[in-house]
Amino acid sequence: MSRVAKLPVVIPSGVEVAIKNGQISVKGAGGQLAVAESKLVKVSQDGAALRFEPANDSREADALAGTLRQLVNNLVVGVSKGFEKKLNLVGVGFKAAVNGRKLNLSVGYSHPVEFDLPEGVTATTPTPTEIVLKSANKQVLGQFAAEVREVRPPEPYKGKGIRYSDEVVTIKETKKK
Repeated sequence: MSRVAKLPVVIPSGVEVAIKNGQISVKGAGGQLAVAESKLVKVSQDGAALRFEPANDSREADALAGTLRQLVNNLVVGVSKGFEKKLNLVGVGFKAAVNGRKLNLSVGYSHPVEFDLPEGVTATTPTPTEIVLKSANKQVLGQFAAEVREVRPPEPYKGKGIRYSDEVVTIKETKKK
């Protein structure tokens, strides 16, 4: 059995979990999220914990048990604490601003780049070169952060571009004659 699936998902106080109609829905202070249940995984709730077991001995059921367990754990953490991604803009004149539900980037192009924030994602700019994205849904947050970073990924010679705050960019040495 998957090592991840062996661990139970502990449900904190203030979070409700409902398993019905082929969906596992989680409701808490951060909102309500749901994930589809799989026929290859048995989900059981005992007290304040959810347990996941493969329905049969197939390799696919074993893998799905760990995957579903982690997806439900992300939902529980999302509605209770939430997730956060920080992006840094490195470069002369690079700046970001949030206007309502739009994220405006000025990253060295002849035009400003504008993003509509996805549903459930909030953005703040503590400084003009820093973007903080927050959401209860980890998948949507990560996808949006990747799309923002893709506008100007960090280049390897000067390190200019949009990068995650914990990302390490290795600077290459310039070519010599």
